[in-house]
Amino acid sequence: MKIDSLRIQLLCWLLLPLAGIAALNIWLTYHSADHVADTITDRTLIASARSIAEQTAVTQGVIDVQVPPAALEMFNTGDADHVYYRVESHHGRLLAGYPDLPLPPQLPPTMRPAYYTGEYRDLPLHLVAISQPVVGAGAASPITVVVGVTLNSHDVMLRDLWTGAVGQQLALLLGAALLAMIGLNRGLAPLLRLRKAVLRRRSDELVAFDPQAVQRELRPLTEALNQYMKRVEQQMAAQRRFVGNAAHQLKTPLTLLSTQATYALRTADAAERQETLQALQANTRQTSRLANQLLILARAEPGSRRPRHELIDLAAAARQVLEQQADRAVQLGLDLSLTEPDEPALVTGDGMMIREMVVNLVDNALRYTPAGGAVAVSVGRRDQICVLRVADSGPGIPPAERERVFERFYRVADNAGEGSGLGLAIVREICLAAGGAVRLLDPPEGRGTLVEVTLPATAAAADGRTGRG
Repeated sequence: MKIDSLRIQLLCWLLLPLAGIAALNIWLTYHSADHVADTITDRTLIASARSIAEQTAVTQGVIDVQVPPAALEMFNTGDADHVYYRVESHHGRLLAGYPDLPLPPQLPPTMRPAYYTGEYRDLPLHLVAISQPVVGAGAASPITVVVGVTLNSHDVMLRDLWTGAVGQQLALLLGAALLAMIGLNRGLAPLLRLRKAVLRRRSDELVAFDPQAVQRELRPLTEALNQYMKRVEQQMAAQRRFVGNAAHQLKTPLTLLSTQATYALRTADAAERQETLQALQANTRQTSRLANQLLILARAEPGSRRPRHELIDLAAAARQVLEQQADRAVQLGLDLSLTEPDEPALVTGDGMMIREMVVNLVDNALRYTPAGGAVAVSVGRRDQICVLRVADSGPGIPPAERERVFERFYRVADNAGEGSGLGLAIVREICLAAGGAVRLLDPPEGRGTLVEVTLPATAAAADGRTGRG
């Protein structure tokens, strides 16, 4: 059964080892109590046996065994124990006591006790045997004295000692559980306060929590919350920018489309209506392209998409884009070429976005290059960097404006294209997301535009498969 309570889980992790230690201690206590009970019983037995042996003497040439009452009464503990004794001469002649009381496996040396267990009259006994010399007994000396007692008192003593220890261990375990619960409640209080702080916040309140306000163990959680809120804030900011950009940029073309459509409906001249419809169609394409670029820009912004790490052949992606743009280049009367590297130009990133980056670069070059011009795309590798260059023979960009063209919606005043000012802004966002950079260089022939994109190169995969964008 799965326990979904952190408090109970922590309590279990605290108490289970403690319970294991307590169980081990109870087991050791049992053996210690058994040893104590054995020791007390042994000492009582040896005291009784020596008392009998010391009262044995030779009277008128006969060994006289006197069993003092104290030798038997010392076993009277109220537990209904039975005491048995046996005294015999060195030759084995019974002098007193019970003749069938079991003897030790081997008779002990003189004055050295031998402890053993046995059974007598179907009762388990604990016994001791000693050899005691008797003055004047001659060959009958030394005598052997055996005393045995049932285990009632021994077992009661063992039970009392052990149950007392078990009670103490259980009381300690219960006390430890109570203290652990109190400690856990106090220890988890900062986590509960953090939870309340999160719940009290408004949905648009994304201010970071102070990691120093909680214990060291909770700081990774606080930092993770802060990172998550930062990502949410980036996504919200990207959405706000997209909505703002879309509302600002689509307002004018939509108004123009509405005006053109109204004029086409009202005019009675067929030629004017045809001209207006053609303009309406062209503006519709331009507005659609603007909306598509706005969507691409929103996807390229940090935090708007889950990061993807695909292995992409930059040369293959460029080749695919140029194949799609070939018919357009022919219609525009432009020479479109591609120079590929001798070795693979592999990069890691979002394949679809890198392909959009190449599309925007080639589209910009075709859009601003006059008929009869050329657009040259080259892919190469320099050390650990993959380089993509797009050069055109268009009017070019003045050096003073080469940084500003990467701003959103910025357009060079003298260029007569139908651009929206988003192409290079999209390229920059995609490059930054892939860990690369983009810049404008001086064209080799002094005219046109040369855009260079650099991306970190990646080693080829073991199976040679790459993404195609």
